[in-house]
Amino acid sequence: MNPKPDHPASPHQAELEATRVRLPRRALLGVAAAAALGAGATAAWMQGRKAAESAVTTAVPDFWTLQWTTPDGAPLPMQSFQGKPLLINFWATWCPPCVEELPLINVFYQENKANGWQVLGLAVDKPAQVKTFLSKTPLAFAVGMAGLGGTDLSRKLGNLGGGLPFTVAFDSAGGIIQRKMGQVTADDLRALRSLK
Repeated sequence: MNPKPDHPASPHQAELEATRVRLPRRALLGVAAAAALGAGATAAWMQGRKAAESAVTTAVPDFWTLQWTTPDGAPLPMQSFQGKPLLINFWATWCPPCVEELPLINVFYQENKANGWQVLGLAVDKPAQVKTFLSKTPLAFAVGMAGLGGTDLSRKLGNLGGGLPFTVAFDSAGGIIQRKMGQVTADDLRALRSLK
């Protein structure tokens, strides 16, 4: 038990006591405000993401009429991929995570092509660099030269930041069933097997 002081509290001490009471309230209000702000930001991000996803279907209306060339210059029309599930990977030789994930995507293609899966690697790069890369690291799937236009296309497909690598999967009807910004994992690819 604390004995009561013999002299009355100074105005400074009274102010200090009042501050001690207010600080926890202010802290609680600050936490509540931060939580509300976080919830609002999350809701806005989700709405923006949903808007971006729904915009994809109208952003590239001529998607299946696009035409690429292989690193050797042969035509590679998107129409040839229509009607079957398709995984498109945007990559570049100068992108370490891209180069690292390509063998994994190649294995996915080899294991799933009999089940109808197709894979198209769209290189946001120069043909000479891609040809040199492929001579050292051959890929079983088709590779098209997207150049810098590939960045714009990837944005239209949901890669809002335009970074690499970016992977998008389509079902056999041409609808987007999965997107991945950044390096794909074996689990990402395993999940695709049941989504076609």
